[in-house]
Amino acid sequence: MSHPIPLQTPGGFAPAYALGIDDGTGNLALVADSRPLPVQSALPAAPAPLEGWTGNDALVGPFTPASPAPVYCTLSGDWQGSVAVKRSTDGGTTLHPLTVAGDAWGAYSSNACEPVWEESESGATLWLDCRIASGTLTYRLAQ
Repeated sequence: MSHPIPLQTPGGFAPAYALGIDDGTGNLALVADSRPLPVQSALPAAPAPLEGWTGNDALVGPFTPASPAPVYCTLSGDWQGSVAVKRSTDGGTTLHPLTVAGDAWGAYSSNACEPVWEESESGATLWLDCRIASGTLTYRLAQ
């Protein structure tokens, strides 16, 4: 990985810096062509969106998000009622409302299109708890 860098006057020198990583034994190993920085070159494939419509109360899911991308919730249509995004770590047996600092999060009573969550726990799922008083709701959770 030696690439000559010409020295220029007036100094006749150049500061040199080297990057290093843990060699697996707790010692420094310099980054080189044979030992590159460990990086993630591609994001995991996005899961299929959870999408559909309902004119009645419905619990729809699961949506299993891929880390580390945000999950977008899109709600549209001519409807009245409420929709709450819920999270489960046990396959949907127990559903927890999303909160931020103890306040409700991911709860809607009108059309929306916004990032609602970012999941980092493997196996966690998201659900939509739809309570429709009238009209038809079109919903979508996607990454």
